[in-house]
Amino acid sequence: MTRSPISYKRHRFPPAIIAHAVWLYFRFPLSLRLVEEMLLERGIVVSYETIRCWAKKFGPQYACRLQRKSPKPTDVWHLDEVVVRIGEKKHWLWRAVDQDGYVLDEIVQGRRNTKAAKRLLVRLVKQQGCLPKRIVTDKLRSYGAARRQVIPAVEHRSHKGLNNRAENSHLPLRKRERVMQGFRSQGGLQRFLPVFSTVRNLFVPPRSKSSALTIHLHRIGAIAHWKAVADVAA
Repeated sequence: MTRSPISYKRHRFPPAIIAHAVWLYFRFPLSLRLVEEMLLERGIVVSYETIRCWAKKFGPQYACRLQRKSPKPTDVWHLDEVVVRIGEKKHWLWRAVDQDGYVLDEIVQGRRNTKAAKRLLVRLVKQQGCLPKRIVTDKLRSYGAARRQVIPAVEHRSHKGLNNRAENSHLPLRKRERVMQGFRSQGGLQRFLPVFSTVRNLFVPPRSKSSALTIHLHRIGAIAHWKAVADVAA
């Protein structure tokens, strides 16, 4: 099916500048003001509020058009949860990644219990369209209870040392959280996450590509794909 082009009507800046600003904001741990400064160094005068509007409008559109990794029944899902403070209230960010470190799904929830773990698993199965070879979690018992209800036939390994892949996946968001000085609302964080993680999935090479040359080629391809998605390809 042919996808409809992204409309840049009523925007006085060229699409290439808009796409580049959105890429900088979601790809690197940069504040809106830092993105504004980086564009200014290139002779592009634009306010950080305009960049915020671009990120809010075009970020989700780009993310929806980005090529996603095809799920396989041999995949291993690593599940983990991390606390996120929004204002004075504690929330929990539940995340699932595969064996290559690609983020599969993320949900911000107010509880750390079986119901929350079950919601993550139900969303994962629905979105991926197939079951994994196994799931790997830490020692939280909620995962085992949720797995028995949703995917009882799937192998479950519960061990703190086996789940470093999921735990390490929290680091990029932690860096962004510090730059942004925290998140303002649960809804704002939930809207930010799909774009942030989808862009990261595109540019971070899989674990199998370990040499400098393969990583370099992967990033060149990712940049070309980003420009094509944003309808600014040369």
